[in-house]
Amino acid sequence: MNGDPILLTPGPLTTRLATRQAMLRDWGSRDPAFVALTAELRARLLAVAQGEATHACVPLQGSGTFVVEAAIATLVRPADKLLVLANGAYGERIAAIAGRLGRPAQVLRWPEDRPVEADRVAEALRADPALTHVALVHCETTTGLLNPLAEVAQAVAGAGRHLLLDAMSSFGAIGIDLRSVPVTAVMASANKCLEGVPGLGFALVAREALGRAAGVSPSLSLDLHEQWLGFEKDGQWRFTPPVQVVAALVEALRQLEAEGGPAARLARYRENFRTLLSGMRRLGFELYLDEAVQAPIIATFRMPRGRPLRFASFYDALAARGFLIYPGKLTRAETFRIGCIGALDRRDFERLLGAIEATLAASGPAA
Repeated sequence: MNGDPILLTPGPLTTRLATRQAMLRDWGSRDPAFVALTAELRARLLAVAQGEATHACVPLQGSGTFVVEAAIATLVRPADKLLVLANGAYGERIAAIAGRLGRPAQVLRWPEDRPVEADRVAEALRADPALTHVALVHCETTTGLLNPLAEVAQAVAGAGRHLLLDAMSSFGAIGIDLRSVPVTAVMASANKCLEGVPGLGFALVAREALGRAAGVSPSLSLDLHEQWLGFEKDGQWRFTPPVQVVAALVEALRQLEAEGGPAARLARYRENFRTLLSGMRRLGFELYLDEAVQAPIIATFRMPRGRPLRFASFYDALAARGFLIYPGKLTRAETFRIGCIGALDRRDFERLLGAIEATLAASGPAA
């Protein structure tokens, strides 16, 4: 990686040289060449989720949180009511967004190590006819837990409600097929499993839902309906786009296709995760989640018992060896996180394990 640190985080993450090189060109945002690049971006993102027949891709400047807020603001009317399914920090963030927007919301919660249960969702929808939309985080980045999308989507569709899916940490690797899984809107960003760079989010929204959303958003810049109309009219962004970020994401999407699509990328991430987990267990670290609900995207580990090890010193020691990890984001346990995504393979994780082993040896023997 030319001396750059290896990013073992949920994003930003380590990217390929070709992705970074795509940002070296300057683009005119109204130029036909950039309009064509935007069209390719939108088409490729739809194709990742097989949404060409039913959905429209609406890219938006900003991080993933920007596009989640834009989707809620645009698709959930003030008279509607949102059911938020929360088992981590990002579900709670959706609830906070709804509150800030003044959208009525109910939160159905699970512990951070337990997946959302579709039968409880169905029961909540039966109990409250006022609920119109349901928000689910596909892969909860707090822990790396994978929630059961297909089961929840069927429960929501069976009740005649609309599902809004935060797919930040899954899109591009863990398959989402909009031909068979009923989702009104999928929100994701450039810099996770797509292996682009930060600065751009996007929503794949059912065209029927977009068509009903005129004037709903209280925001000028976060109005996905108006953003969509602009693209449909002349292919241009309403406000200055992050042109280099768009170029990098198009290149990353071409690389995703060359790799074999989401299934091939998931296979690489799974190999990364298996290498990591096997080595971490050998070194005395315990996975926070049950493997049955762990996605091979980001793994949360408990700090080892009996060792004089604190996250700050552990982080610094690994950073000095060229590896950047992530702190824990849990409320009930002392943990840290290691991402398995990005332009990395098994060999990178074998090197990481060597660095962790050396760090442990330098910290002294376990008690």
